[in-house]
Amino acid sequence: MRKSMILALTTAALLAGLSCSAKSQKTTECVNPLTYTDIPDNDWIRVGDDYYMVSTTMYYCPGAPIMHSKDLVHWEIISYVYDVLNDDDVYNLRNGRNAYGKGQWAASLRYVDGVFYCLFIANDQGKTYVYRTDDIYRSNWERSVIDRPFHDASMLFEDGHLYVVWGNGQLSIIELEPDGSAIKAGAEEKVLIDSPRQGFNLRAEGSHIYHIGDYYYVLEIDWPSGGVRTETCWRSKELMGPYERKVILSGPFDGRGDGVAQGGIIETQNGDWYAIMFQDHGGVGRIPTLQPVTWVDGWPILGDDGKPVKQFEVNLKPWGENRTWASDEFRHKKNELDLVWQWNHKPDNALWSFTQRKGWLRLTTGYLAEDIMHARNTLTQRTVGPRCVSEVLLDASGMKPGDNAGICALQSNYCRIGVEVAEDGTKSLVGVNRVPPARRRMRGAQAQPEQPQGNGETEVFRMPLTQNQVWLRIRYVFTPQADDTCGPDKAFMSWSLDGKNWTDVDAQLQMSFSLDLFTGYRTALYNYSTKQTGGYADFDYFRQNTY
Repeated sequence: MRKSMILALTTAALLAGLSCSAKSQKTTECVNPLTYTDIPDNDWIRVGDDYYMVSTTMYYCPGAPIMHSKDLVHWEIISYVYDVLNDDDVYNLRNGRNAYGKGQWAASLRYVDGVFYCLFIANDQGKTYVYRTDDIYRSNWERSVIDRPFHDASMLFEDGHLYVVWGNGQLSIIELEPDGSAIKAGAEEKVLIDSPRQGFNLRAEGSHIYHIGDYYYVLEIDWPSGGVRTETCWRSKELMGPYERKVILSGPFDGRGDGVAQGGIIETQNGDWYAIMFQDHGGVGRIPTLQPVTWVDGWPILGDDGKPVKQFEVNLKPWGENRTWASDEFRHKKNELDLVWQWNHKPDNALWSFTQRKGWLRLTTGYLAEDIMHARNTLTQRTVGPRCVSEVLLDASGMKPGDNAGICALQSNYCRIGVEVAEDGTKSLVGVNRVPPARRRMRGAQAQPEQPQGNGETEVFRMPLTQNQVWLRIRYVFTPQADDTCGPDKAFMSWSLDGKNWTDVDAQLQMSFSLDLFTGYRTALYNYSTKQTGGYADFDYFRQNTY
């Protein structure tokens, strides 16, 4: 009897284990955010069993990353829509010009008859770009340029016609040529939706239009006065309206007062519906969340009855891993960057190399710059929350007088630590915090009583460096954990002369998501010169880890 009971219990446990295993293979657990990093203005599509998502990267090059997934939870960068928007002063950081806070905004992604389409504005140029490819894994798509900006636009392909909906507060519609190459001859612009004006800080932005069943749906974001960023849906049985309105997602999320909104909805091959919406999340940027969609009386209601959810099961098998950032040992045989990297503006490809010193990334100066914000060939990668550490090994033996090389927590408020070469050739290890003068006036100067230099930089650490190799780290705390003694959005610099014993710089940076750059913090590898060109800095590796 006892043996029978044991056997029965063992069998039951085994079957339960098999059941749990089977369940884990059939569904994928989603714990928001999808990836705790800066991936805003999401739009996405399904092609068969594959899902593709595009995001905003503004002035970074290459731009408009395409990400792929099969389970909606794990996303990997597979290509970029373009290498550079324009080979001009703006993207070459010449003559005081730049695209900070501008460039590529809020793309719309669609797939029709074997062709992928991507439409977005470049708001520094007042133009709209429409890109096309039949191979989404190949970067640098074919493009057309429309000489007017369609702000936060969305494409709708309908019976051989292509419409674009765009705007802010007042959403308009116009027909394009079927391939998106131009505004259709004779097409008239019409106001599609005029959103309520009273009681809103932000009205009807971030459009996504769909034709689902009997209705046309336009999803957009609002920001009610005294409320949070909110996702609103408009629907009509006729494309040109009239449209009725309903809030489909609203509420603070994940311990923050910031709402979750702006993005698209999609139906899986299993008939389930989901949405990807982003949340403003301080210094790390605007992070994506996946929300279940329930259809109620013909309305797509997101989350849990219109409230953002943290965790749930996705009815798709687990697949792959997140790869929107990664460590890199620089052991590349050709001068080809991993897709997780982007340059700050357009690079000069003659001035960086993996092959000049095998196993190292070499950055060579070819232009003079007053600071890192004006420096060419600064290589960047997303940071990741809630906390992460970025580390490099720098060899400064090829640097010349006036050169500055190292690692930077890059946004408008930044900190950097690296090697500086004096006119007599001596080297120093230097740590710098930068708060732009205008920002300093808004926030107050009590935290940094020292007088900043003209560009807002304040030197917080300096020591003579008598060797060429130095290990550098920046530690980020975006959301403090139980063992943290600091507040949110702090960055800390440290250094080592042997890679084993580390010393912290006695200063911290208060990170801030500022609209003048409009991107989350990136870790940047830089080498620029204030005196002469031709010096080079070698980086043995880049390692980034969460902790």
